Amino acid sequence: MTFRGWPSEALEFYEGLAADNSKTYWTAHQSFYEEQVRAPMQELLAALEPEFGAGKIFRPYRDVRFSKDKSPYKTHLAAWLDEGNYIQLSADGLAAGCGIYQLEGDQLERYRRAVDDEKSGAALTGVIERIEGDRIVVHGHGSLKTAPRGYAKDHPRVDLLRHKGITTWKEWQPAAWLGTKAAQTRIVEFFRKSRPLQEWLDVHVGRS
Repeated sequence: MTFRGWPSEALEFYEGLAADNSKTYWTAHQSFYEEQVRAPMQELLAALEPEFGAGKIFRPYRDVRFSKDKSPYKTHLAAWLDEGNYIQLSADGLAAGCGIYQLEGDQLERYRRAVDDEKSGAALTGVIERIEGDRIVVHGHGSLKTAPRGYAKDHPRVDLLRHKGITTWKEWQPAAWLGTKAAQTRIVEFFRKSRPLQEWLDVHVGRS
């Protein structure tokens, strides 16, 4: 099947789920979710796979074991691709990201060493500047309030050293193009512009 976008009703489905996050609502709309929400995401992942690797759609059920919020269903559809790319659909529209949201202990150690190094650290700064020049936001996650232990507080790249994760991120509000193949075009353009960050992470951080 060819990806042709999501119908506007897909976003309305998530509006309804946010208002009534219950098994009753989910059961009544499950066939719609499978056919008009999840199936287009599968088609998009299949179209992206040759360039960005295989993708996986996350389960729609929330893990409520350690949460005060016991709402059983996620109010968004999310998918992850092998190259480190992420796609999300919700009532707010379409969003995408790239990078590593949470660095594991060994990754974090390698990341900090690479940021500290003059050559690789300067390369990361240049990558971020170019990406942000394309109007894509680069976020740090789990950031410390000060420099990590062992690094000077006045380090020239202290802001990067403070991060425990780093990703690109872009959001698109609902519009008619979301129901067309233009949604794929925007995702592809974003992933390509974000790729230098993922490549830097692949070289200097790698998998855990």
